[in-house]
Amino acid sequence: MLIPRNSRLGFWLRRMQWLFWPMRVPRCDDSVRIHPTAIFTGFPENVELGRNVIIDAHALIHCHKTGKIRIGDSSYIGPGAMVHTGKKGGFVTIGQNCTVQAYSLVHGHGGCEIGNDVRIAGHTVIIPANHRFEDTTVTIREQGLTKSGIKIEDDVWMGAGCRILDGVTIGKGCVLGAATVVHKSLPPGSVAVGSPARVVSNRFEAQPETGQE
Repeated sequence: MLIPRNSRLGFWLRRMQWLFWPMRVPRCDDSVRIHPTAIFTGFPENVELGRNVIIDAHALIHCHKTGKIRIGDSSYIGPGAMVHTGKKGGFVTIGQNCTVQAYSLVHGHGGCEIGNDVRIAGHTVIIPANHRFEDTTVTIREQGLTKSGIKIEDDVWMGAGCRILDGVTIGKGCVLGAATVVHKSLPPGSVAVGSPARVVSNRFEAQPETGQE
């Protein structure tokens, strides 16, 4: 018998499952902290958590059967954030000392590589896939996806609500203003704002000289 999710019985069955059914989590050591309301779906055995990782309340980690997720030492996944491999071979690699703040989405359809010391502010979306739509005689959903992948190098800061699109590399030390939409690769040290992203300066160029003459 199928019980509707929004029925009273369905509500209480889900609550009983949450209270008494053991949560599926990846293998990890005692330094890892996983909030009781965080959820691991798909194949948690394909998820690797480094030391001192924190998975906060209502975060969702989904790994496909053929996918892989790795979150490095001392990284943090915030409340309501989602890390999702997508289907068939997608992967997400997050380095050490990274933060993925509240309600951000990190997808791995075409592969997502995030370096060390990366700060991702809330409501950011990272999506390494695009729908194809060239053929007007076929519905968009039937034309499949392009999946080139995304690479984010070390020491990057993304402001709230950024959008990182498929096929880009964000160089080391970049800073993205809030709501920036990145559809082309950015060289190291870029400070970029806007939709689409526009480079307004470079942190690694024209550094002031220090010392006395």
